Amino acid sequence: MKVTLAQFAPKLAKDNIQTHLDIINKHKSQSDLIVFPELSLHGYLLQDKVYEDAYTLTDLSVLIEASKEVDIIIGLALKEEKAIYNSALYLSGGTVLHTHHKNHLANYGMFEEARYFFKGDETQSFQTDFGESMVLVCEDLWRASIVAKVADYKPKYLFVIANSPARDFEEKELLIQSQWQALLKSTALLSGTTVVFVNRTGFEDGLGFWGGSCVISADAKVIHQLELFKENIKTVDIKAGLFEAKKMIMKHG
Repeated sequence: MKVTLAQFAPKLAKDNIQTHLDIINKHKSQSDLIVFPELSLHGYLLQDKVYEDAYTLTDLSVLIEASKEVDIIIGLALKEEKAIYNSALYLSGGTVLHTHHKNHLANYGMFEEARYFFKGDETQSFQTDFGESMVLVCEDLWRASIVAKVADYKPKYLFVIANSPARDFEEKELLIQSQWQALLKSTALLSGTTVVFVNRTGFEDGLGFWGGSCVISADAKVIHQLELFKENIKTVDIKAGLFEAKKMIMKHG
C-alpha cells in the first residue's frame, strides 16, 4: 500500500480546497491513499469563525469526486444539522466511506476546542480496499479508553491526524514528539496494527506546529519519518506483514 503523508500548512481560512486538489492531482498516480492533517481544510485557530466556516458534505463534492481516483483522508469542521464537529472523513470511490468525529476535545491550557465543537461519541473500524482500518483525531489517542478500543478492533491500519503544536523543548529532543511516538508505538504493539500519523506544520497566532509525521510498524519501529517544522509531502510504501503474522498466531495460538 502506498500512502502519501500530506504534511503541510493550511491557511487559516475556508480557502484550502484547491490546495488539497493540487496535492491530490500531483500524487494520485503514485498513491493509494493521501492523508491530510487534522482540520486540514481550515487551519486550527478558527475560534468563532467556525460557525461560518464549517463545511457540509455538499460543500465537499469536488473532493468526494476526486476520491474516485485515489482514497483521501481529510480533516475539517463538519456541520451536521445544528452541531459542528472536529471530524475526519475517509473518502473513497466517490463516496464518504467513513466519518469520525473527534471524541476527546483538547480543552486545557492553550486549547479551547470544547467551546466551539460538539464531541463525537463513537470510535469504530471500517473496511477499505486495503483492509480493516480506523481513523482518530489527535487528542483521541491520548485516552486509554480509545487505545483499548483500537486494541480490541485490531485493525490492519490506524490513521491518526493531528494539529500538535511544538512545546516542551529539551536540549536534545522535542519532548512532545517523543511523547507522541511513545503513544503511537504503544498503540501499534497493543493492537498489532500499522499506524500512520500525519501532523501539520506552519504558524498561527504564535503557535508553531512541528510536523514530524511518521509511520510506525506493528512491532513499534519507525519505518518512515518526515522532517520537523517543514512542509513535506511524501509518498511511502507501507507493508503490514507483521499484522498478518500476529493474526495467525492469535487464531492458532
